[in-house]
Amino acid sequence: MDIAERYQWLFRKSPAMTVSLDQDGYFLDASDAWLARFGYEREEILTLRPDDLATPEQARIIADEYRPLLRRTGILDGVPISMLTKDGQLVHCVSSAIVELGTSGDYLRTVAVYTEAEEHADIQTYFRRIYRATPAMLHAVDAEGRVLYVSDRWLTKLGYTRLEVMGKPITDFMAPESQEVLQQGRLQELIARGLLDNEPRIMQTKSGQKIEVLLSAVVERDRNGTVRRMLVAVKDVTERNQAERELRKAFEENAKLREELERERDYLREEVQISMNFGRIIGESVALKKMLARVAAVAETAASVLIEGESGVGKELVAHIVHASSPRAAKPLVKVNCASIPRELFESEFFGHVKGAFTGAHRDRVGRFQLADGGTLFLDEVSEIPIELQGKLLRVLQENEFERVGDDKTSRVDVRVIAATNQDLEKAVAAGRFREDLFYRLSVFPVDVPPLRERGDDIVQLASHFLERACKDFGHAPMRLSRQQVKTLKGYDWPGNVRELKNVIERAVILSKGKSLRLDLGMEERQQGPERAGKEAAAASVLTEREIKALIRANTIKALEEADWRVSGPNGAARLLGVKPTTLNDRLKAYGIKRPRITA
Repeated sequence: MDIAERYQWLFRKSPAMTVSLDQDGYFLDASDAWLARFGYEREEILTLRPDDLATPEQARIIADEYRPLLRRTGILDGVPISMLTKDGQLVHCVSSAIVELGTSGDYLRTVAVYTEAEEHADIQTYFRRIYRATPAMLHAVDAEGRVLYVSDRWLTKLGYTRLEVMGKPITDFMAPESQEVLQQGRLQELIARGLLDNEPRIMQTKSGQKIEVLLSAVVERDRNGTVRRMLVAVKDVTERNQAERELRKAFEENAKLREELERERDYLREEVQISMNFGRIIGESVALKKMLARVAAVAETAASVLIEGESGVGKELVAHIVHASSPRAAKPLVKVNCASIPRELFESEFFGHVKGAFTGAHRDRVGRFQLADGGTLFLDEVSEIPIELQGKLLRVLQENEFERVGDDKTSRVDVRVIAATNQDLEKAVAAGRFREDLFYRLSVFPVDVPPLRERGDDIVQLASHFLERACKDFGHAPMRLSRQQVKTLKGYDWPGNVRELKNVIERAVILSKGKSLRLDLGMEERQQGPERAGKEAAAASVLTEREIKALIRANTIKALEEADWRVSGPNGAARLLGVKPTTLNDRLKAYGIKRPRITA
């Protein structure tokens, strides 16, 4: 008897239930013990596979799990399998199998051993059924990290079939960043360590979508301590992590907004302090004293104030004085120039908006009412508020409540409102351009700022003050007003009020070469048009470089004043001067031009 015959004899006469299978899973041979238990002749099984002897459920398990697992790993270890005998009796077994390869690595056969274990097999089958049907994402891997079992939920979540998964390395189902950390044996080391507790990983679906997960696992070992399998529970935390990231981003944006808000408030407080430290009401006329008495009377109250007066009389300074004399002086005074806000942005400017509320709303924005919370809101040129928004403004004044654009959350504020206008609001009410109820709400306490022509000798005091400042600012030797110049100033009507007086004095200083003030040049420029000032000065004699720079500086300041100190935009000083905003900013730095203190 040769070796092959001896091997066959031993195989067939072995007391174990053993079979050999070809590469396609068909029976090649079986031991006498197996044939006796299942009631078949040797020739009958050569056209059958274990699937053909199994129940439909077991056939699916063999096809979807055992066969791909065996092909990819070369081994099965104690898997439960139930097959029918020829006469229909169901036999529960536990099977172990190994692939036998030739010396050149070619496939020879698969040898499987069946052990009848009624209770054990039932338990194993039940375990697998429960494992597969559990609503959780579960998988089990061997010591090398190859997939042994997966739950149906796992397959559904990742978009694979069981056939595509069994026996493959678990890293095949992970994103590249997670694969990288498990290379060079680190996966096997992790499994050998035997415990995972909420280990973060990124898995990848069949379609390429990434899923952020937490892995928790325990290891089963044999009597020798060798890893048999690792049982892994997978928790999908993609949505949770995304929500946390969005929350962190929102916190960061809120922190930035708070920082910006604090910076702006600090700036506004500083601006108020500077104005009040260096600016003052100049004059002792009866009209001025009467106005100051009314200011003193209302400052300590919480009443709304309507400051009325012609352009250039100093309404903004009066608002500063009311705020600085009030219990709110430590809080911000926030100014809104209603004439400079585009109609479509009024609501956002007043109340703020949330990110995405409209095109261009790339982040949340704090409105002026919220910025002025606890302090004072100064509405300059209040008559320019669109009629359709006046109702919303009235509601805030009455109820101290508002909603940001695009937000359904109501915010409360404590704001005192001071409004200013150079228009006759009663006529605007009669013409239907201004709401009557808003007018009465704003004009609880009206303050009329007298025009300069009604302030007598205040004109001379103001002119002297402006002259002193202009000489200092423009680097000119100190100069005084002559008696004739005083007479000229008092005899002029000053339609532009204090602002016009300031401009006249500054131009006169610029165009004066010696120690005497050329007020006539400043007055001519105001009366005949700005285009003649430079020509007349140049006709008198050639200007020095210093005089040219002084003229440029004065012209720049005039443009800024006419633009209410806005640099850019449709109504900005850069457009008035015909230069780019960046060029104007450079000029402001070069000439040391800053917004001056407010004086009346």
